[in-house]
Amino acid sequence: MTKLMRLALLAVIAVASVGCDQLTKTLAQERLQQGEVHSYLGDTVRVQLAHNYGAFLSLGASLSEEWRQGLWSIGVGIVLICMLGYALFARLMDRPTLIALALIVAGGASNLYDRLIYGGYVIDFLNVGLGPVRTGIFNVADMGIMAGAFIMLWSTLRGPKLRN
Repeated sequence: MTKLMRLALLAVIAVASVGCDQLTKTLAQERLQQGEVHSYLGDTVRVQLAHNYGAFLSLGASLSEEWRQGLWSIGVGIVLICMLGYALFARLMDRPTLIALALIVAGGASNLYDRLIYGGYVIDFLNVGLGPVRTGIFNVADMGIMAGAFIMLWSTLRGPKLRN
């Protein structure tokens, strides 16, 4: 795959992912009040507005503001730039790995954007589960990050099928 094709694929995935994530977060902020819970599909899906100052499942939310900013803004920004550089310039990479990296970078970038414009937190609003077994509250960017991680795992486990 040429560098131009890689860049085009990354751009399409990034625009679609970030666009969907930011649109759903805007709708959640406009239509939900913090603390209220809306339940759907027999309480399988809950929609509730949350401000997440931590990372995945609020990891690190109790850290001081300086540490949170360093880890979740500066640190994540550096990791995303490195991942994007790898996606663009690695000599050999199969398409599933490139798609996985694009999803992870786009999701991370959209959440990083939230942190920068909202003073350190990310907008979360989705929760799924059955009975007492539930996920934490998450957003569309988190789904993209998880999808990218699963694609990366699948691509790694199936073995190398690399093309330029």
